[in-house]
Amino acid sequence: MFIHRLLDTPKNQLKAFAFGGLVIAQAVTGTALAAHADSAPKDGIVKVAGGAMAKHARTPARVSAQQLLSLAEKQVGISEDSAGGGTKFHSWYMNSPRAKETVARDGGSIAGFANASWCDMFVSWVGTQLGMQDTVGSDAYTVEHAKWFAAHDRWGDTPKPGAVVFFAWSGQKDFDDIDHVGFVIKDNGDGTIKTVEGNTGNGAVEIRTRPTSQVAGYGYPSYAA
Repeated sequence: MFIHRLLDTPKNQLKAFAFGGLVIAQAVTGTALAAHADSAPKDGIVKVAGGAMAKHARTPARVSAQQLLSLAEKQVGISEDSAGGGTKFHSWYMNSPRAKETVARDGGSIAGFANASWCDMFVSWVGTQLGMQDTVGSDAYTVEHAKWFAAHDRWGDTPKPGAVVFFAWSGQKDFDDIDHVGFVIKDNGDGTIKTVEGNTGNGAVEIRTRPTSQVAGYGYPSYAA
């Protein structure tokens, strides 16, 4: 298993070369672990996987979509430091069993998450704070996170409040083209969606309006009615 990431300056940069189903990462400067987020064309990804994503929750849902979105929106304004890290989402992920699983599977070090891109860390943090890690998922790699939803028949193309939205700036629908992730707040009904996202704009949690043409698909957590 190799780790890959595309980052814009001033963060560390990597070149990723795909050979069939195998992705090999070649470091250009430095090393890093995590999934990038932001707005096109800055975003990139890094592969992270592990046991915490093994199954989807089977217990009755106790949290509503509005409760999750309320927590996510309360994080608006949190921003990264000049090195691209330093958020509570980084700290949480680095101290979670998930980070240890990632390093055990993919190599690298937990310290590599310190300044890594954090869109999926934000999504995972929100879900975990509400005890929803088995239905929201927990990952730092957007591609594997999306595939996890699909593997559990929780994947589709309809924007719903509380859905985990996966973006591909190229407009493609393939999992491997996914660049970024956030939560859907609402469908605006005009070809756009309102979202809350981490590591967007200037590296902050922000409310955004996105065209659905940039959406690769949606993951659907299990919510209380």
